[in-house]
Amino acid sequence: MGADTDYTVTPRPVYYADGRKEPDCYTRPPDLHDELTDRLGTFPLFHFWGPGADIVSSRWIVDATRHIIDTRRPDLALCYLPHLDYDLQRFGPDDPRSHRAAADLDATLAPLLDDARAEGRTVVALSEYGITRVRRPVDINRVLRRAGLLEVHTQDGMEYLDPMASRAFAVADHQIAHVYVRRPEDLDTTRAALQDVPGIEQLLDDAGKKTHQLDHPRSGELVAVAEPDAWFTYYYWLDDDRAPDFARLVEIHRKPGYDPVELFMDPVDPYVRVRAAGALARKKLGMRYRMAVVPLDPSPIRGSHGRLPASDDEGPLILCSTPQALTGRVAATDVKSLLLHLAGLH
Repeated sequence: MGADTDYTVTPRPVYYADGRKEPDCYTRPPDLHDELTDRLGTFPLFHFWGPGADIVSSRWIVDATRHIIDTRRPDLALCYLPHLDYDLQRFGPDDPRSHRAAADLDATLAPLLDDARAEGRTVVALSEYGITRVRRPVDINRVLRRAGLLEVHTQDGMEYLDPMASRAFAVADHQIAHVYVRRPEDLDTTRAALQDVPGIEQLLDDAGKKTHQLDHPRSGELVAVAEPDAWFTYYYWLDDDRAPDFARLVEIHRKPGYDPVELFMDPVDPYVRVRAAGALARKKLGMRYRMAVVPLDPSPIRGSHGRLPASDDEGPLILCSTPQALTGRVAATDVKSLLLHLAGLH
């Protein structure tokens, strides 16, 4: 949204005033919305993220891309397919279910690739990152809380992170966590609290951030990097009975960090699917509903990313249908100019 493009299609739920959330998408120009919805159906948001995430959303995106290329003839078309994020995080990159996901995506892509080949278009396949196997969650905010650095406030028996009152807190993102320290005099205390935590490999200070080109004004005062088999949770409460209600929801806006556990339904709740069905029934009746099905146990996660890859086999990948278009390694910062060059728009 807001990009300088002729055509835009992106997931965007309808957030009703009574708290309901319904699937939809945002388009520019606006009339493209009804055109795609009439042709393909409503964008399948609940297949795009959450416990129901699967190939259905990627199929819709492929079909929408084919339609736009066929009817608008853009010079450059960019298409994001989320499918390989799902099972690789759920089960790890070496699990047969992840291999099957790759085969499913390959089959889904085939009609789009056939269209491109028939039109003589150049095709570039680009991954943003490679997902590697993990087995250990690191509760970095709980460490900061136990050290007296992170503060919470309580409402209705639930604890909420209080970033303005906290001396330090972390925003977790897979295998990286930005640690924000309010006052310079607390920097050493925060570093000491995290220094020997199992699962944390590095704590980057100003010098370390500059070395890794992370010295952005919005970066944390410290940046934590997980060990190869570890990843960071956002959890900050010390008792699950005090967790905020959004912790059990697919709720990307209120959680102070990324939560891959949203890909699962709670395996220890024998009635989770019954309650999900009840919530779905309330939704279909136009009533408020709460799909509280996400577990608070992060241990099932088996895939993550964010560290610099140990080898090229674990890193991102770029492929091009034009021979000799790519020679050697391509820096992430060079991808934009490469795509514009291949599209004749440089």
